[in-house]
Amino acid sequence: MKRYSALTLITALAVCVSQFAQAQGNKEASKFAREGAEASKNQDWNKAIEAFRKATDLDRKFAPNLAIAYQQRGFASANEQSFEDAIRDFGEALKINSRDARIYEQRAAVEMKMHDYDKALADYSEAITLKPNEVRYYLYRSYIYEMKEDVKNSMADTEKALKVDPKNAEAKGRKARLEAKQSAALPPMNAPQPAPAASKSP
Repeated sequence: MKRYSALTLITALAVCVSQFAQAQGNKEASKFAREGAEASKNQDWNKAIEAFRKATDLDRKFAPNLAIAYQQRGFASANEQSFEDAIRDFGEALKINSRDARIYEQRAAVEMKMHDYDKALADYSEAITLKPNEVRYYLYRSYIYEMKEDVKNSMADTEKALKVDPKNAEAKGRKARLEAKQSAALPPMNAPQPAPAASKSP
């Protein structure tokens, strides 16, 4: 699973806060938002979330920052193998921002580690709805289908991945593997037919 840099999200958070703080608005909310940004830089996610929650309660324009802070804490929890906490935080982030495919992807990655494949499939499906040209989402979903021995759906997603990126090596390899599985599952073409059972005369 590709990791997203914590620095990237922290930088995005700082830029958002800077822009909001410069705009006319609630000074107290801006103060909490700056505190949240500072806590985020220090990776103190609990403090960041609390500050951004206060800012959001005073001014809804800070809600995206709160979503990013939840996402960051979820990411940190996942790296510490605290999967239930990570799932909870990604869920909170999605309540605020349900249009971010990356959050669905990050939650699906944790669900896969927990072997909760059906939930991971649902999250990758949401990510695909939001970003239908992102090849890795098809590859991840195809991988889960293959793990579940669902060759048909795995092949369908592999084909979609190849449609987006015809040279993708992972998709080509999976397609060859799935075709071999499909061939092995088919009965031989010229298999001898069993002899008909002898009819009994009355």
